[in-house]
This record gives sequence, structure tokens and C-alpha cells, in this order.
Amino acid sequence: MVKVGVHVSIAGSIDRAVDRAEEAGCDTFQIFSRNPRGWRFKEISEEVAVEFRRKLELSGISPAVDHMPYLPNLATPKEDVYARSVEALAAELERCAILGIPYLVTHLGSHLDSGKVVGFERTAEAITRALSSVENEVTLLLETTSDSKNSVGGSFEDLAEIMRRVGREDQVGACFDTCHAFVAGYELRTAEGVAETMEKFDETVGLSRLKVVHLNDSKGPLGSKLDRHEHIGLGEIGEEGRELAGGD
Repeated sequence: MVKVGVHVSIAGSIDRAVDRAEEAGCDTFQIFSRNPRGWRFKEISEEVAVEFRRKLELSGISPAVDHMPYLPNLATPKEDVYARSVEALAAELERCAILGIPYLVTHLGSHLDSGKVVGFERTAEAITRALSSVENEVTLLLETTSDSKNSVGGSFEDLAEIMRRVGREDQVGACFDTCHAFVAGYELRTAEGVAETMEKFDETVGLSRLKVVHLNDSKGPLGSKLDRHEHIGLGEIGEEGRELAGGD
């Protein structure tokens, strides 16, 4: 069964996200549990966590999904940023566990000209360290990227290689962003294209590892590596592509 939802705001209090998801008629939803554009964050109080869990259970909405903030870079060669990124990932995994959220989506970052192999090594090590430090049951989902310069995760092979290095199949999965995949060169505008793309994904990453799809249209054309989302049906992927990519 395909569950459909949206990204909702936590303005006011994190538990308000559940209210907003219900009002929107969601089967599932995604949040940022904190400010996505900063390093600092407020701890989640027991009272807020209990209320979030209570509302989530009563709503019947499942699963809830959290997204990592934007500043962490798991592939960076800069040691200070790398250390903060690993700490941020571990902290967000803990926040998910506190809230009863089973999935955390993360971007993998940029190797900053240090080379793709180094990027793989750094990313896999960051994920391993973060997962080992918290030891909870939250599943980390690696998001496909636009394959822009120095990025890690722009191809299905990239994701598969990082997953291979990390292991922990029960705790590491994938998030497929349609805009990112499209501008990275994967065809999603036709039935044949979608079938071929998903076959490639299954052969490399494995459909069993796919837990979340970010259904976005794209301002950039196929293979442009331009990470600019467009409203669904109004971009280069188009309405037919949206129906094909989101229908199965």
C-alpha cells in the first residue's frame, strides 16, 4: 500500500505537526524536528515527546519521517565540520527515538574535491559512528542527490557502495527523490523510463531498501544536475511523469 503525505511544520510545538498532517488528510508525513538551517537546537522535553507520541497513535498516521538539517556534511574532509556532522546525525537519531519516529532521511553531502572514494569512506564512517553511538532502532535513509559537482549519492551505485561499506541492512535504507534522480540522469517522464530507472535501482540498491519517496517535479531538465524543485506536474518531469513515478 502506497501512503501519501506532505512535509509539515512544527511551528508552535513538534506535536502540532501531527495536527497539521491530520488536517491535510495525510497517511504519513515528514518534519524537521528542529531548525534545518542551524547547528543549535532545543532539547525535546519529555512532555512534548509524550504528547507527540499520543497524538501520533490516536491519528493512525504511520510512519512519521524526520529529515536531517541542511548544514551537516557527512562527506566533508574538514575535520571540524565532520565532527559536528557526526554529532548532529547521532543527536537526530536520538530525537527520532524519543518521538517514536522510525525513519530519518539524510543528505550525504559533498567531498569538496577530496575525491569520490574519500567521500564514500567519510560518509560510511560517519554513519557507522553515529549509529553505533546511539544503538536504537531508527532506520537511516540515504537520499538520492542531483549528482552536482563533488556530491556523494548522485548515482544508485553511489548509494549501494555506501550501504555496502556500512552494512547494518536493518538500519540503513534509501529515500528516492524524483527531482534529484531526474536531474542526475534517470528518466521518469515515461512508463518505459520509470520502469528502466526502477529496475536499475533494484539491481543496485534494492527495492527492499526503499522506504520513502520524495515526489517532486524539477525546474531543471533531464541530466542537468540542477537541484531546483518545482511544484508537482509543473516542471520538466510533468504530470504524466508524476502519475507514473508516484503510482506504484
